[in-house]
Amino acid sequence: MESVWGTGPSRAAGAPASKRAKDESKSRSRRRWRKGKTKASRLTHSMDLHTMTQSLVTLAEDNMAFFSSQGPGETARRLSGVFAGIREQALGLEPALGRLLSVAHLFDLDAETPANGYRSLVHTARCCLAHLLHKSRYVASNRRSIFFRTSHNLAELEAYLAALTQLRALAYYAQHLLATNQPGGLFFEGDEGLTADFLREYVTLHKGCFYGRCLGFQFTPAIRPFLQTISIGLVSFGEHYKRKETGLGVTASSLFTSGRFAIDPELRGAEFERIIQNLDVHFWKAFWNITEIEVLSSLANMTSTTVRVSRLLSLPPEAFEMPLTADPKRTVTISPPLAHTGPGPVLVRLISYDLREGQDSEELNSLVKSEGPRSLELRPRPQQAPRSQSLVVHIHGGGFVAQTSKSHEPYLKSWAQELGTPILSIDYSLAPEAPFPRALEECFYAYCWAVKHCALLGSTGERICLAGDSAGGNLCFTMSLRAAAFGVRVPDGIMAAYPATMLQSTASPSRLLSLMDPLLPLSVLTKCVSAYAGGEIEDHSDPNQKALGMMGLVQRDTALLFRDLRLGASSWLHSFLDLSGHKSHTNSVPMAEPMRRSVSEAALAQPEGPLGTDSFKSLTLHDLSLKGNSDTSGSPELSLSAETLGPSMPSNVNFLPGPDARKDAKAPGELRAKDRGQGVLANFPEGFHPRRASQGPTRMPIYSSPIVKNPFMSPLLAPDSMLQSLPPVHIVACALDPMLDDSVMFARRLRGLGKPVTLCVVEDLPHGFLSLAALCRETRQAAALCVERIRLILTQPAAPAAPAAPTEPRV
Repeated sequence: MESVWGTGPSRAAGAPASKRAKDESKSRSRRRWRKGKTKASRLTHSMDLHTMTQSLVTLAEDNMAFFSSQGPGETARRLSGVFAGIREQALGLEPALGRLLSVAHLFDLDAETPANGYRSLVHTARCCLAHLLHKSRYVASNRRSIFFRTSHNLAELEAYLAALTQLRALAYYAQHLLATNQPGGLFFEGDEGLTADFLREYVTLHKGCFYGRCLGFQFTPAIRPFLQTISIGLVSFGEHYKRKETGLGVTASSLFTSGRFAIDPELRGAEFERIIQNLDVHFWKAFWNITEIEVLSSLANMTSTTVRVSRLLSLPPEAFEMPLTADPKRTVTISPPLAHTGPGPVLVRLISYDLREGQDSEELNSLVKSEGPRSLELRPRPQQAPRSQSLVVHIHGGGFVAQTSKSHEPYLKSWAQELGTPILSIDYSLAPEAPFPRALEECFYAYCWAVKHCALLGSTGERICLAGDSAGGNLCFTMSLRAAAFGVRVPDGIMAAYPATMLQSTASPSRLLSLMDPLLPLSVLTKCVSAYAGGEIEDHSDPNQKALGMMGLVQRDTALLFRDLRLGASSWLHSFLDLSGHKSHTNSVPMAEPMRRSVSEAALAQPEGPLGTDSFKSLTLHDLSLKGNSDTSGSPELSLSAETLGPSMPSNVNFLPGPDARKDAKAPGELRAKDRGQGVLANFPEGFHPRRASQGPTRMPIYSSPIVKNPFMSPLLAPDSMLQSLPPVHIVACALDPMLDDSVMFARRLRGLGKPVTLCVVEDLPHGFLSLAALCRETRQAAALCVERIRLILTQPAAPAAPAAPTEPRV
């Protein structure tokens, strides 16, 4: 007999009957708990919207009547009120979702790929309705039981009611986009000057309800414990980051007092909201790079696939010649990266499951860069595998500001084993220290070096696949456009996972989901884009901290943490017992208040940046399609020269269209006169008021520079003539990703040009699932889908095509 929760034989063989019965009872209760966690997900797919809404309304009315009859008690009054609110919001949300769903099919890539931001928003709202339906049924069945946990169920219901209210607001915003955008377009293409009022309203929406009890409700149940761990770690790290910024350092006492966030979801959600809106890009760089600390990276490597080769190489900044595709007898000079910091080496990581010919050559050994005690050296082997016919060049994600190939090494090792081909992962320089176009230059240089020296990498280079995720997917597309502009060999295909193709700050239905996404909040997206565009200016006032670097500071503070671990344990225990001794809600709030203020005092105290305007007219997809057949090689829009573009000026985020941009349905080209000058509340029905953030409006600056409209930064804005040069593209996107519309619109543009493109959209997973490949069955299946797309590129024979004429490189 096998244990339900273990991997070895059951202890029941030698245990008393009473203990055996106890163990079996625990197993049954755990199975019931698992079924309860997935029941809401099944309801989402098994009931249509109208039936779900009516069932929820019926249960809400029944529960409301029951608790109204229980006397004047405060708890009964709150329960009755929350069910009244559920009824009101469900009835108001249904028609809005119905209107979105009725037109959502018009924005799909094709009938076989039903995916876009409108569908995702409807699905997310249905998930919230399903959770409320499941909870309402539970309350109706157990409300008379003496074991009914009144306070717990009330808190759950209030949290999901708040989420439902905010989702209703997002549905109205999506309707506004639907009426404003060009037919068939998912991105707003109006005048940026008309968006300020709408944006000011949007950024004040309450978000904390999505980061507490409701965290990750829209994702598969297996992901939610991970997200809860990340949220607790984030708010704790935010406290440590603030202490480091003020010179206090990280101690065990400061860590253990963060245990309050683990036991108070409301406090955690409020602190999460405060952090994402007020801490700068350096905080996110440090937090996302936590996995690269020696201890954690070593643990990740112990659990990952064992490979024969994993070596960090340093490519010297030396120019070399590459043959032109159109005429191999002619060559073009590939210069080393120069932007911002001048010539410098480019780091790449070579990963190979087998030791292949060329990978232990003296020439390659001369390029190896030591990684300290973690460095993996090649072990002598009696026989080498022959060179592979293919090569994968990988570009990692991380919002252009964080992570390296080491962060992505675990799944890259699995790829190397499954594909049987060497993988070269590029460690490009990160913003804000190295903004655009430094990363693009380094990726292009490393790619050309790999094509020229593929024999050293253990490959003949017959087939080359370019693969990347998130920001790496963006660089895959732009690097291929640059290769075509130089006239050198482009890769045989691109596999991009959840790529960002539109870095211009504009709205789309899927980007509305950034209000609730714990991994890609709106403010974090804008800070990363600002940093990549050159808007984030690094300012290290302490030269010692500058010398250590961000990861050095984290490692130093980690050492202090372990040193003080024993001394701080008693302090945490005292605070924990002190907290648990105060049961009432009124007493717990003042105790938590000092911690709520401590995280972001410095950020909140900083003066707001000046406002500026963008004097350049916005490029639209319609404009680009008209320019598609024109020669763009000499156009000033494609130049990345800082002297040509001029300095970027800060302005407000333009993520959402303003009410002034609303178009009359009867006259699409004209604005409604009665809507001019009105606030965004005109979009909401009378009597509906979404919840606002308690800390008031927060200004999120982004640098509205012409750079973000450059096709080498936003490939979705590239003219048709440039997109024609791309190789076959395979995109794997997430249905619940704020970047989903980037993938859908990019695939639609390529499909319209007759280019080979596939789009596969995975359900119920968050952005960045490749880094979570080992977490659950769903992430493993999604990662396997990426591997299959790469294998398709490496095994499919190249289709004959006329080579693109080289243009003068402008980047």
